[in-house]
Amino acid sequence: MLEKGRELSKLVDIELDESIGRSTPDVEHERAVAIFDLLEENRFQPVGDTGGGPYKLKLSLAEHRLVFDIAREDGEQVATHILSLTPFRRVVKDYFMVCESYYQAIRTSTPSQIEAIDMGRRGVHNEGSQTLRDRLAGKIEIDFDTARRLFTLVCVLHWRG
Repeated sequence: MLEKGRELSKLVDIELDESIGRSTPDVEHERAVAIFDLLEENRFQPVGDTGGGPYKLKLSLAEHRLVFDIAREDGEQVATHILSLTPFRRVVKDYFMVCESYYQAIRTSTPSQIEAIDMGRRGVHNEGSQTLRDRLAGKIEIDFDTARRLFTLVCVLHWRG
C-alpha cells in the first residue's frame, strides 16, 4: 500500500506535544535532524485508511506511553495509536550508552575505533527501528528508513519520559 501514491502515503507535518519537554542541546539537535529528515522523505500510511493523506502526526506522552495522533493535512482526524514504551527500554538504554561512547571516542580515539563504535551504534539503532516497525504493524505501515527516523524521536521522547 505504501507505493500506491507516494505523495499521499507520507507525513507532511510533525508536532511534538508539550508533554515531551526539552532536553540537552545534543538531544534537541538529534530531534530536529530526525524531524527534518522524516519530513523530507518518508512512507507513512495508517492501515485501513481509505481517505488518503498526506498526514500530520502529533506525538505525545501519556502515562509512559507514546501517543500517535494522526490527521489528514486538512486536520481531519484519522486515527490515534498508543504504544507502550516498555518494549523500548532496553534498546533505548543500549543506544544511549553506545552514543555516549561514540561522543567520547570522537574526542580521543583513532578513526578505526570510532568507526567500530559507530557500527555498533547503527546496529542498536536498527534493532530499535525494527522493534518500532513491529509494534506499529497492523496500525501504521512505514518503511525501514521512516522507522529509523521515528526511532530517533522515540529515543528522545523515552529519555524525557
